[in-house]
Amino acid sequence: MNNRSKNNTIIGVLCALGCQTIFGFSFMLTRGSADVASPWALLGWRFTIAFVAALVCVLTGLMKIDLKGKSIKPLIGIALLYPVLYFIGETYGVYLTSASESAVLIACIPIGAVIASSLILKEKPGTRQLSGIITTVAGVMITVFAVSASVSFSVIGYMCLLGAIVFYSLYSVQVEKATEYSSAELTFVMLAAGALAYGTAAVIEAAHNGDLTGLVTLPLVHHDFAFTVIYEGVGCSMLAFFLTNITISKIGASRNASFSGISTAISIMTGILILHEQFNALQFVGVVVIIVGVYIANSMAERNHD
Repeated sequence: MNNRSKNNTIIGVLCALGCQTIFGFSFMLTRGSADVASPWALLGWRFTIAFVAALVCVLTGLMKIDLKGKSIKPLIGIALLYPVLYFIGETYGVYLTSASESAVLIACIPIGAVIASSLILKEKPGTRQLSGIITTVAGVMITVFAVSASVSFSVIGYMCLLGAIVFYSLYSVQVEKATEYSSAELTFVMLAAGALAYGTAAVIEAAHNGDLTGLVTLPLVHHDFAFTVIYEGVGCSMLAFFLTNITISKIGASRNASFSGISTAISIMTGILILHEQFNALQFVGVVVIIVGVYIANSMAERNHD
């Protein structure tokens, strides 16, 4: 591995870890907002705040974007998959299931990413990476089995989360192909699409319910909701999207997806410690196996295609 490749790997891994740590806490926050806001209101506020923050960064020169002479069609396709379609599936899935259940199912993203990379990019995973992904999935299955015995099963919730996995997998391979765009450009367009789609949906829902004032004053009336949308808007959307796009450009879609196990472990622990969700020994075993799988999938990456 030459120095440039090694540096790309280090940057990609660090960005992936930072991104998944940020995401890990979002499951708990989203679940905690279920009693005060609809999914549309949550997403509308989240992406509006994220887009405003990104726009400020662009206007102040902190984010550099230049789309002159570049086709915007690929960017629209990417933004439609993620965040528009993905977050519809994830948010409704989180609302209809528990924080830990939604977290472990989203951890199946590596499977979808590997399949998508193989079919679309013709990139087959190496032995080490495949072993790590299989190990991670085994951990996910252990944890799902552990919680399904004591938590009510939501078929619709699981279907929403399955859709989210598909959309994210397709998004990740499209980003890997979109080499002409910078991470800042991808992030800015994605946030603009999210703000437009979810902001419009939130306003339509509020107007239909005759409660536009309630939508506008949500963060003022409910301080926990305000914290949630600020954290998810600036952290999970603007910052994490940026980190994700960098990660994919540095280490690829499949390896990026394999880090989702980190957010799973964090989400399970926050669900247990803060939301007081049920916990048993099998869940602990599942978390350990997930972490081991992530390590195997990403250790000695230069030998992944041995």
